[in-house]
Parts: sequence; structure tokens; C-alpha cells
Amino acid sequence: MTAPSSSIAPRKGGRWIEQWDPEDETFWKETGEKVARRNLFFSVLSEHIGFSIWTLWSVMVLFMGPEYGLTPADKFVIISMATLVGAIVRVPYTFAVARFGGRNWTIVSASMLLVPTIAAFIVMEPGTSFGTFLVCAMLAGVGGGNFASSMTNINSFFPLRKKGWALGLNAGGGNIGVPVVQLVGLAVIGASAGPRVLLGIYIPLIVVAAVLGALYMDNITSVKNDTGAAKEAVKDPHTWIMSFLYIGTFGSFIGYSFAFGLVLQTQFGRTPLESAYVTFIGPLLGSLIRPVGGWLADKYGGAKITLWNFVGMGAATAVIVVASMEESLALFTTAFIVLFVLTGLGNGSTYKMIPGIFQAKAAALGLTGEEAASYGRRLSGASMGLIGAVGAVGGLGINLAFRQSFLSVGSGTGAFVAFLAFYAVCFGVTWAVYLRRPASAESPAVTASEAKPQLSYAEV
Repeated sequence: MTAPSSSIAPRKGGRWIEQWDPEDETFWKETGEKVARRNLFFSVLSEHIGFSIWTLWSVMVLFMGPEYGLTPADKFVIISMATLVGAIVRVPYTFAVARFGGRNWTIVSASMLLVPTIAAFIVMEPGTSFGTFLVCAMLAGVGGGNFASSMTNINSFFPLRKKGWALGLNAGGGNIGVPVVQLVGLAVIGASAGPRVLLGIYIPLIVVAAVLGALYMDNITSVKNDTGAAKEAVKDPHTWIMSFLYIGTFGSFIGYSFAFGLVLQTQFGRTPLESAYVTFIGPLLGSLIRPVGGWLADKYGGAKITLWNFVGMGAATAVIVVASMEESLALFTTAFIVLFVLTGLGNGSTYKMIPGIFQAKAAALGLTGEEAASYGRRLSGASMGLIGAVGAVGGLGINLAFRQSFLSVGSGTGAFVAFLAFYAVCFGVTWAVYLRRPASAESPAVTASEAKPQLSYAEV
């Protein structure tokens, strides 16, 4: 195996690695790990800014006082549309990596963030129509697509035994763009500066991310869009089961990230500055702990961590319901932050389950060695974009549920009761599909280490 320095050749206007085999331990130790980590670092940078732009309107709505003429319901619609577009574009962004190359698409996707940022800079003032704000928020949705392309790209760089850590770090570093933009928003609000100052800070950062991606990232020639794998992933029930579980973890994280400050303002009468003081804490901790979720999944099994994580999420949500009914701001805020932490932990564990599931299927089919690894990469890579897109739709559901709850009962209590029921269903699905050990010899009851033909997910 040649070293990356000698296998990177100019092609299609970019840096292309002609040979890449991370499962080969000698190659990985001598040359592969260094290249993979470098690409991971700059992928995180671009994805981080993408998340900031995607969730930009969770901060912008805090600036929009009575002079803007918008109701709380209008503001929930604005942030909901940003969430929706961010979910939809994840599907084409997943396939763009193989079509254009991971490095090349990072440059393009980072540069595209200038469109919603500059548009918001132009229109952000009282007197602008609700429809105009809605369009600008939808444009910001392109930032949500960066996650899918980044995860697909990094999935190709790392061996299976490192994917939980690498994908968790990649996603966590991206997720942390949410609290960062909220922290910057806090500083801007605290300085009594206008929202255009916030936007002006991000425009040059977007340019920096695109330039650094061009200088230091690589494309992998062997990464191809496998239409057959995509069709197979769509037909596989585990793609949809994991999409459902990812709604519970990432859908909750991104939905709450958009809504937290607005809920504090609407339900508890907090000022923009008072809301901004605490809004960033939950997303920050949830982002930081995501790699820990991946690490725990590597060590103990993603299904086990995910199962008990849903128990914790349900318990935290139950406390929030009580706090909401009792109008206890301190208890509400504390429980909400705990819930954020658990969503981040679950994000890491659920995403680690994806390559493990398809690797287990490869073993059940009798595949071994590189053939098994190739099968796992094909199916997990094909499913990740879809799972990420469907999971992000959960954020839309979160915000629409809050909108309806506030319209119906004047608080978010009804929405939280619905979320609690949903987490209970997620717990049941995780246990029934991935941890239950039925007596039937044809059921997925044994671990892969037992080397029997049955299919097991207990260790994914």
C-alpha cells in the first residue's frame, strides 16, 4: 500500500487519494491515520459553521421584538422552515460526496452558506414581511445539509473499530456550532448591537472554512455512489428503524436547539438577554458529550447505551412536564439542560449502531474479511444520509408541536407530554429489535462473536 503522499494525484481539479484501505492495520498506523485525522479536523470546521448558519434563526428571533409585528406562532413557523429544509437537503448532500469528492463538496457546501447569511444581513430590520423572513430562514437550511455530506465523507476515512469515536467527534464538533452561534448572539445582544453584527461575524468565517478545506482536505477515488446500495438501504427495515430512533435523539437535539430560547421567552416571559444567557448551555453540553456517546457505544454496544439513554430522556421530560405545570423556571431550565445532554449522548450511540448493524448482517451472510467490511461500508454509507435526513425532520415536529401547544393551552406542557410518550416508544423499539433475545433459533439471538449463522444486533 502506497503512502497517501504518493497516492494523491491531481484529478478533476483537486487532491484525490487513489488507494485507501483503513481496515489494513499496517496502512492505518503508518499513513492512514494521519490523513484521516487531518480531513476530520477540517470537516468538523466546515460542518460546525454549517450548523451555526442552520440554527441562526434560533438567535435571530430573539432580536425580533414587537416592532417586527410577529407573533410567537409566526416565530415557531420561521424556525420550523429552517429545520425542514435542513432535513430535506441532507439526502442530495449525502450523494454529493461521491459525485464531486469529499474535499470538493466541502468547498462548495461551505461557500453556499454565504447565500443565507448575506440575505439575512440585507433584510434583518423592522418592516420586512413575514414571507421574506420565512424565505431567508429556508435558505439557512442548507447549513443542515453539511452534516450529511461530512458524516458520509468521514465514514469513508476511518476503520470500523474507530467509527464510533470519529463519527461522534465529527458530529459533536458540528453540533457545537449551535451553542457557539447562540453565545455569539448573547455577546451581540449584551452589547446592545444589532443583528447585522452577528451576521457580519460569520461571513468571513465561512470564507475561511472554504479556503482551508481547499488547502488541506482530500477526495477518495474509491468512494462511489452505489445506486444498488442506496436501493438496498431503502428496502432494509433497519434503515427506517434507525431513522425512527434518530428522530428521538438528533430530532430532539436540533428541535430543542431551535426552540429553547423562544420557549423561555414565550412561556416564562424572559427578555432576549435573559433567554440568551441560558439558551446556549444545553446545546453546548449536548454537543460536547456526543463523542462520549460514540465511545460508550464502541465499548458497551450502541443498542445498550441507546436503550438506557431513552430511559433518561423520558425521566428528564417527565420532570420538565412537572416544572412546566408548576411554572418553576429553575427546575424547568435544569431539567431541559439535562435532556439536552442526553440527546447528545444518544446521538453518538445511535449513529454508531448504523455501521455495526450492517457489519452484523455481513457476518450473517457468511462474508468475512474485506468482503464483509466492504458490504458494511456500502450499506451503512448509503443509509446514513437517509437516516440523518429523517432524524432532522424530528426537529420540525418538535417546533410544530410547540407552536400547537402554545396556541392550544398557552404553554409547552402539551408538547412535552407528547415527547414523553414518543421516548417510551423509542425505548420499546430499541429493546424489541436490537436487544431482545427470542427463543427461536432463527431469531437474532446470539452475538457475532459466537460465529453462528444467526443475526445479532446486541453488540452493535
